[in-house]
Amino acid sequence: MILSRRELLTTGAALTLTTGRAAAAGATQKPKKLVLIAGTPSHGPGDHEFNAGIRLLAQCLRGFPNLETVVFLNGYPKDDSALDTADAIVCYADGGNGHPLIRNQRLERIGKLMAQGVGLMCLHYAVEVPKDMGGPQFQDWIGGYYEHAYSVNPLWTPEFKNFPQHPVCRGVQPFSIRDEWYFNIRFRDKMKGITPILVAKPSDAVRDGPYVYPRGPYQHIQQAKGRDEVMMWVVERDDGGRGCGFTGGHTHRNWKDDNFRKVVLNAMVWLCRLDVPAQGVSSSVSEEEIRANWDDKGKKK
Repeated sequence: MILSRRELLTTGAALTLTTGRAAAAGATQKPKKLVLIAGTPSHGPGDHEFNAGIRLLAQCLRGFPNLETVVFLNGYPKDDSALDTADAIVCYADGGNGHPLIRNQRLERIGKLMAQGVGLMCLHYAVEVPKDMGGPQFQDWIGGYYEHAYSVNPLWTPEFKNFPQHPVCRGVQPFSIRDEWYFNIRFRDKMKGITPILVAKPSDAVRDGPYVYPRGPYQHIQQAKGRDEVMMWVVERDDGGRGCGFTGGHTHRNWKDDNFRKVVLNAMVWLCRLDVPAQGVSSSVSEEEIRANWDDKGKKK
């Protein structure tokens, strides 16, 4: 099934996976290219396992028809030429001022790709950018962003019970899982063009804090008690590209949950303008696979 595989752990190293079916169809249909960028090590063991998480998600997509995945580990690639032929980009990394897509004047580089209709998905901390350096761009590219002191990041257990009629939701069943789910995202005005995917109602206790950082509580969050919040969303841009934000993904073990994983895999396929199967992207993850490829951040629990 794998035509080529190159796997190195240095910054900028790429792992390329293509499927046999995609190669066989190559003469008539060029495979879509999904570039996945994992951030550098962050937090303690089992949290923010960006490298392990990206490798796991790419593994789950192995064998998907007409899809090629290119994985970059340990930060933004030194040679980013693979982005020039990407149909979509996924970033799972630390955000804020250190966000890999905004550092070293990369906003202009990524902006040119977005203008060409390249898709973009950001996972967990990667949805956060400074409001004056990336905020407006992320509203355009993925529909919204986490804004410091406006959005919040509590550890809580939302109940996702209802889903829209959208390809990203195919095969996803109601689920509930504890994670650092961000909410009160700084979306586009009037949610223009945005389709909420994962929506739940935080309890009053969640709104009252503490949040992970800063601990809060924030008055504007408390004043919105009883309101539903969006933790995952998608957008179709005017330039023809697609965008997606997913605020979970703090706890690596959560990738073992079938529905948590499926809604993200579905989004990656949709981002590339491939058809999402009627029952969603099928995958399985073993305990051994969950415990594989963690960053060297201390003893694993």
